[in-house]
Amino acid sequence: MAPVAGSGDEWSETAMLVIDMQMQKDFVDPATSSAALLAGEAIRPTVTEAVAVARQRGIFIVWVVREHDPSGRDVELFRRHFYSSGKGLGVEGSKGAELADGLTIKDGDYKLVKTRFSAFFATHLDSVLKTSGIKNLVIVGVQTPNCIRQTVFDAVALDYDKVAVIIDATAAAKPEIHLSNMIDMKNIGVETPTLEEWRR
Repeated sequence: MAPVAGSGDEWSETAMLVIDMQMQKDFVDPATSSAALLAGEAIRPTVTEAVAVARQRGIFIVWVVREHDPSGRDVELFRRHFYSSGKGLGVEGSKGAELADGLTIKDGDYKLVKTRFSAFFATHLDSVLKTSGIKNLVIVGVQTPNCIRQTVFDAVALDYDKVAVIIDATAAAKPEIHLSNMIDMKNIGVETPTLEEWRR
């Protein structure tokens, strides 16, 4: 791995949010779920590398995961019917709710469970970040138009100094959807580097 440049102060004030939909097997592993996002599996090596760079820099890593009650009572109304038929995704304790192969929560990392698209909605994420001295966010994961976008827009509304979305460590069902959402986020001041650009 090449040396990682950057200010120690900057990195101590930065957190990486690894958004759950890319990480969990129900969302990326076709062997676990027919609803798996193939683009999520495709970017898994880049996400793994981004996490490694973040660890080298001493960046606070937050694993944002979806975990739902088997009944679906805590799921959005539009998808609740999947749980009544036994086909719900991200059920707490299930194989499909585990992190994708090669991704591990380590000591010093933080796991945050959410039940909606935004990692900030009805969670204590903002409090955890602010009390940890975090001013800047780097975001990886899927899907771009859902969990990524809503988390990013909330982060901007909450006045984080700098928000970056690594463009090749995030994905959507279709490349054109991914890119159009990246343009929208860039237009509100969000940085959209590639992993190679971010690691310089």
